Amino acid sequence: MADKYVAYVGSYTRGESDGIYILDANVEYAYFKVRGSFKINNPSFLRLSHDEQYLYSNCDEGVASFKILPDGGLELMNKASVNGLRPCYLSVDRANRYLLTAGYHDGKLTVLRLNEDGTIQGVTDEVFMKGLGSIAGRNYRCHVNCAIFSPDERFIMAVDLGMDQVKVYEFNHETGKIKLHDILRCELESGPKHMIFTSDGRYAYLTHENKCYVTKYAYDAETAHFTKLQTISTLPEKYDNYNSAITLKLTPDDRYLFVTNSGNNSVAIYEINEEDQMMKTLCILPVSGEYPRDLAIMPGDQMFVSVNQEGNSMTSFKVNYDKGYIMMSGAPLKMPSPTSIQLKQIFE
Repeated sequence: MADKYVAYVGSYTRGESDGIYILDANVEYAYFKVRGSFKINNPSFLRLSHDEQYLYSNCDEGVASFKILPDGGLELMNKASVNGLRPCYLSVDRANRYLLTAGYHDGKLTVLRLNEDGTIQGVTDEVFMKGLGSIAGRNYRCHVNCAIFSPDERFIMAVDLGMDQVKVYEFNHETGKIKLHDILRCELESGPKHMIFTSDGRYAYLTHENKCYVTKYAYDAETAHFTKLQTISTLPEKYDNYNSAITLKLTPDDRYLFVTNSGNNSVAIYEINEEDQMMKTLCILPVSGEYPRDLAIMPGDQMFVSVNQEGNSMTSFKVNYDKGYIMMSGAPLKMPSPTSIQLKQIFE
């Protein structure tokens, strides 16, 4: 019997959108069928707990926690305030004790404690970023677009697009308090967006929304220091129209990196050389949908699905890594204003 999977897709609740959509997923072909939905306001970012028992989302009230039922359905447990505007990014620690949120609109990093039953207890620490940013058209303010734990969870990385910085905070697991440790300064007006670490914790990747490139860093876990190794464009040659480099995902073996381009409406796929760790562009090709905000790589790494916010669709592709191209698999699935996807195996 084939393994069963369910996908959760978050959306902006404008127009016809209900909120979180629950889809049955055939991961072999990246085929999805809508099973139902859960009504909640603007759950534009979703995050599974590491044990995949719970799903967390942002919402107009702050954040929400859901229990995942045996069949993959959702049961709302509670909502909690972040003492600010609706966040845009969430992260959970491995022990499911803390939830991080990043606030684009108010430039805020928030740490919330989680209860043993997965519900959200409340804020343990928070900081409103201050300073004059460099991004014209963004009101010269701090905009925290991403907040993640370091691989050993001793630190928290807060990516500030408005200030072109990644702020590194020491994290106290007992109190839930944070303390500024260091600042990684990026190129002015590059607009750092999302950061991820490799599975071994030795390297990190960072997309830059405005300058449309991805940067690779070596990471020193002891000092939380980053050393830049490489910067590579996410766009095809000679493309000079509007674009934002958004999310990035790694295959579990760290061999391939995927980055979405919203504007060029494409995915850039890079091969990582195991010896020198340099990125090599395999392809930058259209995803047949407007403004791809997120993507999910299917188990086995041969298929992926793109979540296209302005195209109101999800589009699936098979990847040929040897020849450097992607091939569409099936027709697009209509989906109102989708922005985030999480994939989970279910055991009924």
